[in-house]
Amino acid sequence: MENLLYWTALVAVGVNALTGVLDAGRKQMDLVGAVMVGTATALGGGTVRDVLLDRKVFWIADQTYLLVAIATTLAVFFVVRGLKLPQRLFLIPDAVGLALFTITGTQVALEWQAPWLVASLLGVTTGVVGGVLRDVLCNEVPLVFVRGELYASAAWAGALALIGLQTLGVSPVIAAWAGMAIILLARLLAMAFRITVPTYSERQ
Repeated sequence: MENLLYWTALVAVGVNALTGVLDAGRKQMDLVGAVMVGTATALGGGTVRDVLLDRKVFWIADQTYLLVAIATTLAVFFVVRGLKLPQRLFLIPDAVGLALFTITGTQVALEWQAPWLVASLLGVTTGVVGGVLRDVLCNEVPLVFVRGELYASAAWAGALALIGLQTLGVSPVIAAWAGMAIILLARLLAMAFRITVPTYSERQ
């Protein structure tokens, strides 16, 4: 399970860095701006999780994560620079990053002896905070707050599924894959069919 967590987290860092650079590219940011957005997107959620757990921040404990984030931002920046990008190109890799980071965040919290509800919410935090930072830095309304579309709720469902399956005795590896699949499927269906959670509205 440790190997799966490590490599999943590395992939999640790379995927989230890619979404940050793509969004920064839409805003025609320069190299410095793109690197800042990409690394904040890649590392923000896990940083908040580790601070809340009073745990050494993951990319300080292992600089491989930081190197992956910076290398990905630089590579994507120079590959896509000058290309006309579809406005919402980052949404699919964003869904992948959400799934990967939510599950790794939840599992890290469980291993740190967090109660199940706390662990699930820390998993959601790990999954969504990077995207919130990306959208704020790019002067956009964060996806997690847009039109009630399944986002944090999809992440929470996957985190709870991971915890529930492990409680029932399912292998942590299988539970992790199942949790990731639930998040990714829910997010893709929400994008395709505009599936939303109830939103607040005042009576006229």
